Amino acid sequence: MSFSEDPDLQPLLLGLFLSMYLVTVLGNLLIILAVTSDSHLHTPMYFFLCNLSLVDVGFTSTTVPKMIVDILTHSTAISYAGCLTQMSVVVLFGTMDDLLLTVMAYDRFVAICHPLRYQVLMSPNCCLFLVSVSFVASLLDALLQDLLVLGVACFKGVEISDFFCVPSQILSLTCADTISSNIVIYFVGIIYGFVPVSGIFYSYSKIVSSILRVPSPGGRYKAFSTCGSHLAVVCLFYGTALGMYLSSSFSGSAGKGVSASLVYTVVTPMLNPFIYSLRNKDMKRAMWKLLKNAVAVSAPSIWSNGGKRAKANHTDLRVPPPS
Repeated sequence: MSFSEDPDLQPLLLGLFLSMYLVTVLGNLLIILAVTSDSHLHTPMYFFLCNLSLVDVGFTSTTVPKMIVDILTHSTAISYAGCLTQMSVVVLFGTMDDLLLTVMAYDRFVAICHPLRYQVLMSPNCCLFLVSVSFVASLLDALLQDLLVLGVACFKGVEISDFFCVPSQILSLTCADTISSNIVIYFVGIIYGFVPVSGIFYSYSKIVSSILRVPSPGGRYKAFSTCGSHLAVVCLFYGTALGMYLSSSFSGSAGKGVSASLVYTVVTPMLNPFIYSLRNKDMKRAMWKLLKNAVAVSAPSIWSNGGKRAKANHTDLRVPPPS
Protein backbone atom coordinates (compact mmCIF):
# COMPACT_ATOMS: atom_id res chain seq x y z
CA MET A 1 0.00 0.00 0.00
CA SER A 2 1.22 3.51 -0.77
CA PHE A 3 1.51 6.34 1.74
CA SER A 4 -1.19 8.44 0.15
CA GLU A 5 -3.58 8.17 -2.79
CA ASP A 6 -3.74 11.97 -3.14
CA PRO A 7 -2.26 12.84 -6.57
CA ASP A 8 -1.11 16.24 -5.30
CA LEU A 9 1.15 14.56 -2.73
CA GLN A 10 2.81 12.17 -5.18
CA PRO A 11 5.46 14.65 -6.50
CA LEU A 12 6.28 15.68 -2.92
CA LEU A 13 6.66 12.06 -1.80
CA LEU A 14 8.75 11.27 -4.89
CA GLY A 15 11.16 14.14 -4.24
CA LEU A 16 11.38 13.36 -0.53
CA PHE A 17 12.13 9.64 -0.87
CA LEU A 18 14.44 10.10 -3.84
CA SER A 19 16.52 12.74 -2.04
CA MET A 20 16.70 10.63 1.14
CA TYR A 21 17.78 7.59 -0.86
CA LEU A 22 20.50 9.50 -2.71
CA VAL A 23 21.82 10.98 0.54
CA THR A 24 21.88 7.51 2.11
CA VAL A 25 23.73 5.87 -0.78
CA LEU A 26 26.22 8.69 -1.35
CA GLY A 27 26.92 9.14 2.36
CA ASN A 28 27.61 5.47 2.99
CA LEU A 29 29.67 5.09 -0.18
CA LEU A 30 31.71 8.14 0.87
CA ILE A 31 32.48 6.44 4.18
CA ILE A 32 33.60 3.28 2.36
CA LEU A 33 35.85 5.26 -0.01
CA ALA A 34 37.33 7.33 2.81
CA VAL A 35 38.18 4.27 4.89
CA THR A 36 39.63 2.25 2.02
CA SER A 37 41.73 5.16 0.70
CA ASP A 38 43.25 6.18 4.05
CA SER A 39 45.80 3.74 5.47
CA HIS A 40 45.40 5.23 8.96
CA LEU A 41 41.83 3.91 9.04
CA HIS A 42 42.73 0.30 8.24
CA THR A 43 41.76 -0.83 11.73
CA PRO A 44 39.09 -3.27 12.96
CA MET A 45 36.73 -0.47 14.00
CA TYR A 46 36.64 1.07 10.53
CA PHE A 47 36.59 -2.35 8.86
CA PHE A 48 33.31 -3.05 10.67
CA LEU A 49 32.10 0.45 9.81
CA CYS A 50 32.66 -0.24 6.10
CA ASN A 51 30.63 -3.42 6.35
CA LEU A 52 27.88 -1.57 8.23
CA SER A 53 27.74 1.12 5.53
CA LEU A 54 27.59 -1.54 2.81
CA VAL A 55 24.73 -3.28 4.63
CA ASP A 56 22.87 0.03 5.03
CA VAL A 57 23.11 0.66 1.29
CA GLY A 58 21.74 -2.80 0.53
CA PHE A 59 19.05 -2.48 3.18
CA THR A 60 17.63 0.79 1.91
CA SER A 61 18.08 -0.22 -1.76
CA THR A 62 15.74 -3.16 -1.19
CA THR A 63 12.72 -1.01 -0.33
CA VAL A 64 13.09 2.61 -1.46
CA PRO A 65 13.69 2.12 -5.24
CA LYS A 66 10.57 -0.05 -5.50
CA MET A 67 8.60 2.59 -3.64
CA ILE A 68 9.89 5.31 -6.00
CA VAL A 69 8.94 3.21 -9.03
CA ASP A 70 5.47 2.68 -7.58
CA ILE A 71 4.99 6.43 -7.22
CA LEU A 72 6.20 7.08 -10.78
CA THR A 73 4.08 4.37 -12.36
CA HIS A 74 1.06 4.87 -10.06
CA SER A 75 1.08 1.13 -9.41
CA THR A 76 1.62 -0.57 -6.07
CA ALA A 77 1.61 -4.15 -7.34
CA ILE A 78 4.40 -6.66 -6.75
CA SER A 79 4.67 -10.25 -7.92
CA TYR A 80 4.66 -13.14 -5.48
CA ALA A 81 8.25 -14.06 -6.36
CA GLY A 82 9.28 -10.43 -6.10
CA CYS A 83 7.62 -10.13 -2.70
CA LEU A 84 9.42 -13.19 -1.35
CA THR A 85 12.73 -11.95 -2.75
CA GLN A 86 12.28 -8.53 -1.19
CA MET A 87 11.29 -10.08 2.13
CA SER A 88 14.39 -12.30 2.14
CA VAL A 89 16.79 -9.46 1.39
CA VAL A 90 15.17 -7.16 3.96
CA VAL A 91 15.49 -9.81 6.67
CA LEU A 92 19.07 -10.59 5.61
CA PHE A 93 20.32 -6.99 5.72
CA GLY A 94 18.24 -6.04 8.76
CA THR A 95 19.58 -8.93 10.82
CA MET A 96 23.14 -8.33 9.66
CA ASP A 97 22.82 -4.66 10.62
CA ASP A 98 21.79 -5.80 14.08
CA LEU A 99 24.67 -8.27 14.44
CA LEU A 100 27.30 -5.86 13.10
CA LEU A 101 26.36 -3.30 15.74
CA THR A 102 26.96 -6.01 18.34
CA VAL A 103 30.35 -6.88 16.83
CA MET A 104 31.32 -3.20 16.86
CA ALA A 105 30.36 -2.97 20.54
CA TYR A 106 32.62 -5.97 21.24
CA ASP A 107 35.43 -4.24 19.33
CA ARG A 108 35.10 -1.12 21.53
CA PHE A 109 34.98 -3.34 24.64
CA VAL A 110 38.28 -5.00 23.74
CA ALA A 111 39.92 -1.70 22.76
CA ILE A 112 39.06 0.03 26.05
CA CYS A 113 39.01 -2.81 28.58
CA HIS A 114 41.86 -4.92 27.13
CA PRO A 115 44.06 -2.51 25.16
CA LEU A 116 47.24 -4.57 25.52
CA ARG A 117 45.59 -7.63 23.97
CA TYR A 118 43.70 -5.70 21.30
CA GLN A 119 46.00 -6.61 18.40
CA VAL A 120 45.75 -10.30 19.29
CA LEU A 121 42.03 -10.48 20.04
CA MET A 122 41.02 -8.34 17.06
CA SER A 123 43.36 -9.74 14.43
CA PRO A 124 42.38 -9.52 10.74
CA ASN A 125 41.37 -13.19 10.75
CA CYS A 126 39.18 -12.64 13.81
CA CYS A 127 37.51 -9.61 12.23
CA LEU A 128 36.80 -11.53 9.05
CA PHE A 129 35.45 -14.42 11.11
CA LEU A 130 33.06 -12.16 13.04
CA VAL A 131 31.70 -10.62 9.83
CA SER A 132 31.32 -14.07 8.26
CA VAL A 133 29.43 -15.38 11.29
CA SER A 134 27.13 -12.35 11.16
CA PHE A 135 26.41 -13.01 7.48
CA VAL A 136 25.75 -16.74 7.97
CA ALA A 137 23.46 -16.11 10.95
CA SER A 138 21.55 -13.47 8.97
CA LEU A 139 21.24 -15.82 6.01
CA LEU A 140 19.83 -18.56 8.23
CA ASP A 141 17.26 -16.13 9.62
CA ALA A 142 16.20 -15.13 6.10
CA LEU A 143 15.93 -18.79 4.99
CA LEU A 144 13.82 -19.66 8.02
CA GLN A 145 11.42 -16.80 7.29
CA ASP A 146 11.19 -18.00 3.67
CA LEU A 147 10.32 -21.53 4.73
CA LEU A 148 7.51 -20.28 6.94
CA VAL A 149 5.98 -18.21 4.14
CA LEU A 150 6.52 -20.79 1.39
CA GLY A 151 4.41 -23.25 3.35
CA VAL A 152 1.38 -21.03 2.79
CA ALA A 153 -0.74 -21.92 -0.25
CA CYS A 154 -3.94 -19.91 0.25
CA PHE A 155 -4.35 -16.16 0.73
CA LYS A 156 -7.52 -14.31 1.73
CA GLY A 157 -6.21 -10.89 0.70
CA VAL A 158 -3.65 -9.28 -1.58
CA GLU A 159 -3.06 -5.93 0.15
CA ILE A 160 -0.02 -5.50 2.40
CA SER A 161 -0.41 -2.54 4.74
CA ASP A 162 3.19 -1.45 4.28
CA PHE A 163 5.48 -0.29 1.47
CA PHE A 164 7.53 -3.50 1.44
CA CYS A 165 7.04 -7.19 2.15
CA VAL A 166 7.64 -8.53 5.65
CA PRO A 167 6.82 -12.04 6.96
CA SER A 168 4.23 -10.91 9.52
CA GLN A 169 2.30 -8.94 6.89
CA ILE A 170 2.25 -11.86 4.46
CA LEU A 171 1.16 -14.37 7.11
CA SER A 172 -1.68 -12.05 8.14
CA LEU A 173 -3.18 -12.53 4.66
CA THR A 174 -3.32 -16.32 4.78
CA CYS A 175 -6.46 -18.40 5.02
CA ALA A 176 -4.98 -21.04 7.34
CA ASP A 177 -4.17 -20.75 11.02
CA THR A 178 -0.74 -19.15 11.46
CA ILE A 179 -0.35 -19.32 15.23
CA SER A 180 2.57 -21.75 15.05
CA SER A 181 4.30 -19.70 12.34
CA ASN A 182 3.86 -16.49 14.32
CA ILE A 183 5.26 -18.17 17.42
CA VAL A 184 8.34 -19.23 15.46
CA ILE A 185 8.77 -15.73 14.04
CA TYR A 186 8.47 -14.10 17.46
CA PHE A 187 10.81 -16.67 19.01
CA VAL A 188 13.46 -16.11 16.34
CA GLY A 189 12.97 -12.36 16.67
CA ILE A 190 13.56 -12.58 20.42
CA ILE A 191 16.74 -14.57 19.88
CA TYR A 192 18.13 -12.24 17.22
CA GLY A 193 17.04 -9.23 19.24
CA PHE A 194 17.72 -10.20 22.85
CA VAL A 195 21.16 -11.77 22.34
CA PRO A 196 22.68 -8.79 20.42
CA VAL A 197 21.13 -6.26 22.81
CA SER A 198 22.45 -8.20 25.79
CA GLY A 199 25.92 -8.26 24.25
CA ILE A 200 25.82 -4.52 23.62
CA PHE A 201 24.63 -3.75 27.17
CA TYR A 202 27.30 -6.01 28.66
CA SER A 203 30.05 -4.44 26.53
CA TYR A 204 29.09 -0.88 27.41
CA SER A 205 28.64 -1.66 31.10
CA LYS A 206 32.25 -2.86 31.15
CA ILE A 207 33.34 0.11 29.04
CA VAL A 208 31.71 2.64 31.37
CA SER A 209 33.19 1.00 34.48
CA SER A 210 36.66 1.03 32.88
CA ILE A 211 36.36 4.66 31.77
CA LEU A 212 35.28 5.83 35.22
CA ARG A 213 38.49 4.38 36.64
CA VAL A 214 40.61 6.58 34.37
CA PRO A 215 42.14 9.29 36.60
CA SER A 216 42.44 12.18 34.11
CA PRO A 217 39.35 13.94 32.67
CA GLY A 218 41.07 14.14 29.28
CA GLY A 219 41.55 10.40 29.19
CA ARG A 220 37.92 9.79 30.08
CA TYR A 221 36.76 12.19 27.37
CA LYS A 222 38.98 10.52 24.76
CA ALA A 223 37.69 7.08 25.72
CA PHE A 224 34.08 8.22 25.58
CA SER A 225 34.59 9.92 22.21
CA THR A 226 35.90 6.71 20.60
CA CYS A 227 32.60 4.91 21.22
CA GLY A 228 30.21 7.89 21.16
CA SER A 229 29.38 7.52 17.46
CA HIS A 230 28.65 3.83 17.77
CA LEU A 231 26.51 4.35 20.86
CA ALA A 232 24.50 7.03 19.04
CA VAL A 233 23.88 4.67 16.10
CA VAL A 234 22.86 1.86 18.48
CA CYS A 235 20.36 4.10 20.25
CA LEU A 236 18.95 5.30 16.93
CA PHE A 237 18.70 1.78 15.48
CA TYR A 238 17.09 0.06 18.45
CA GLY A 239 15.09 3.10 19.47
CA THR A 240 13.32 3.28 16.13
CA ALA A 241 13.13 -0.49 15.56
CA LEU A 242 11.82 -1.48 18.99
CA GLY A 243 10.06 1.59 20.33
CA MET A 244 8.01 2.50 17.27
CA TYR A 245 7.20 -1.10 16.31
CA LEU A 246 6.02 -1.87 19.83
CA SER A 247 3.88 1.26 19.96
CA SER A 248 2.34 0.49 16.56
CA SER A 249 1.61 -3.12 17.52
CA PHE A 250 -0.09 -2.12 20.76
CA SER A 251 -2.10 0.64 19.09
CA GLY A 252 -3.05 -1.58 16.13
CA SER A 253 -2.79 1.34 13.72
CA ALA A 254 -1.52 0.53 10.23
CA GLY A 255 -0.41 4.14 9.73
CA LYS A 256 1.90 3.99 12.72
CA GLY A 257 3.32 0.72 11.44
CA VAL A 258 4.17 2.32 8.10
CA SER A 259 5.75 5.28 9.90
CA ALA A 260 7.83 2.89 11.99
CA SER A 261 8.96 1.05 8.87
CA LEU A 262 9.90 4.34 7.20
CA VAL A 263 12.07 5.45 10.11
CA TYR A 264 13.63 2.01 10.45
CA THR A 265 14.44 1.41 6.79
CA VAL A 266 15.06 4.91 5.42
CA VAL A 267 15.81 7.50 8.10
CA THR A 268 18.23 5.43 10.21
CA PRO A 269 20.55 4.38 7.31
CA MET A 270 20.55 7.99 6.11
CA LEU A 271 21.64 9.40 9.49
CA ASN A 272 24.41 6.87 10.15
CA PRO A 273 26.99 8.53 7.84
CA PHE A 274 26.34 11.94 9.44
CA ILE A 275 26.78 10.52 12.94
CA TYR A 276 30.06 8.80 12.15
CA SER A 277 31.49 11.67 10.09
CA LEU A 278 30.50 14.54 12.40
CA ARG A 279 31.52 12.89 15.69
CA ASN A 280 34.77 11.30 14.50
CA LYS A 281 37.85 13.44 13.85
CA ASP A 282 39.69 10.70 11.96
CA MET A 283 36.70 10.18 9.67
CA LYS A 284 36.38 13.91 8.98
CA ARG A 285 40.09 14.13 8.19
CA ALA A 286 39.86 11.15 5.82
CA MET A 287 36.83 12.61 4.05
CA TRP A 288 38.52 16.00 3.58
CA LYS A 289 41.60 14.22 2.25
CA LEU A 290 39.46 12.22 -0.17
CA LEU A 291 37.71 15.37 -1.42
CA LYS A 292 41.01 17.23 -1.84
CA ASN A 293 42.45 14.35 -3.83
CA ALA A 294 39.37 14.31 -6.05
CA VAL A 295 39.70 18.06 -6.66
CA ALA A 296 43.44 17.73 -7.32
CA VAL A 297 42.85 14.97 -9.87
CA SER A 298 40.15 16.89 -11.71
CA ALA A 299 41.93 20.27 -11.67
CA PRO A 300 44.87 19.34 -13.97
CA SER A 301 42.52 17.93 -16.56
CA ILE A 302 40.52 21.16 -16.53
CA TRP A 303 43.64 23.27 -16.93
CA SER A 304 44.95 20.90 -19.59
CA ASN A 305 41.75 21.15 -21.60
CA GLY A 306 41.76 24.91 -21.19
CA GLY A 307 45.36 25.10 -22.39
CA LYS A 308 44.59 22.97 -25.42
CA ARG A 309 41.63 25.18 -26.32
CA ALA A 310 43.74 28.32 -25.93
CA LYS A 311 46.48 26.84 -28.09
CA ALA A 312 43.94 25.87 -30.74
CA ASN A 313 42.45 29.36 -30.73
CA HIS A 314 45.93 30.88 -31.00
CA THR A 315 46.68 28.63 -33.96
CA ASP A 316 43.45 29.60 -35.67
CA LEU A 317 44.17 33.34 -35.34
CA ARG A 318 47.77 33.19 -36.60
CA VAL A 319 48.35 35.20 -39.78
CA PRO A 320 50.00 33.22 -42.57
CA PRO A 321 53.43 34.50 -43.73
CA PRO A 322 53.60 36.47 -47.00
CA SER A 323 54.48 34.55 -50.12
